[in-house]
Amino acid sequence: MKFNIISYLIGEGFKNVFKNKKSTFSAIISMCISMLVFGLFFLIGENVNHIMNTVEASQEIQVFIKNDATEEEIKEIGEKIKAIEGVNKATYVSKEEALDIMQEKVGEKSYLLKGYEENNFLPASYKITLTDLKLASQVEAQINEIENIKKITSSNETISKLISIAKVVRIITAAILIGLVVGSIFIIANTIKLTVYARRREISIMKYVGATNSFIRWPFSVEGIVIGIISAAISVLIVGGVYKIVAAKLLETTIVKSLGITFVGFSQMFTMIILVYLCLGIGIGIIGSTLSMKKYLEV
Repeated sequence: MKFNIISYLIGEGFKNVFKNKKSTFSAIISMCISMLVFGLFFLIGENVNHIMNTVEASQEIQVFIKNDATEEEIKEIGEKIKAIEGVNKATYVSKEEALDIMQEKVGEKSYLLKGYEENNFLPASYKITLTDLKLASQVEAQINEIENIKKITSSNETISKLISIAKVVRIITAAILIGLVVGSIFIIANTIKLTVYARRREISIMKYVGATNSFIRWPFSVEGIVIGIISAAISVLIVGGVYKIVAAKLLETTIVKSLGITFVGFSQMFTMIILVYLCLGIGIGIIGSTLSMKKYLEV
């Protein structure tokens, strides 16, 4: 018996979708537009996080050691640096390695550095990467307290700008995503309201003969869920196709190549996007249908 009731309620929900073709089509178009914009900012957010993680991994603090420091003291400096909170990795660069790097940088003019192998003027150093860019100043302050440190070089200003930009982008993205969810709920609610209004007398009779609110509400909830899932499926296909094309074009540009920026592959985000869209579609469908029926269930 229970199975028959559930089948009936779901069947009624699907009938409502195809019975009200114009309003259903309008709702799907409107929701697809909202979901496409949502997908756009979701992908921007994911790529901002990806770029920030890449930058965090590549940003280095270089700690130069005094030339008169002994091998033991240099080793001790390395151990102290690695013990500092926020330090991800500390790589030792010897005086010889520093000279090799300098020769590579000057390229054809490397002959200018000939003869310095015996009397190397370059200091040994540690190249440090951080677990969190926000800890850069704190880490530098602690390194400055270590003995035999000659100089510290870092890109604190660049790091601060990157953190600020990422923060602004995340806030704007979150605000837009919330706005789109609210807008989509409003669209679904108004679409289902048309169906409810057309069947208001039938709903009133069902209420008077003892039908529960749940029994009346379920077909409309199913209608909202179906519209949400169809919109989500269409949106995923469009977002995926457009993202792949745009990402491929951007990777070919000179600016992106020079900055060494990479984008998150759509396949890496596919599962997450599917889940987000399904949750959005089903959630918005249920909330929208519930709101649209509230007035007519209060008999």
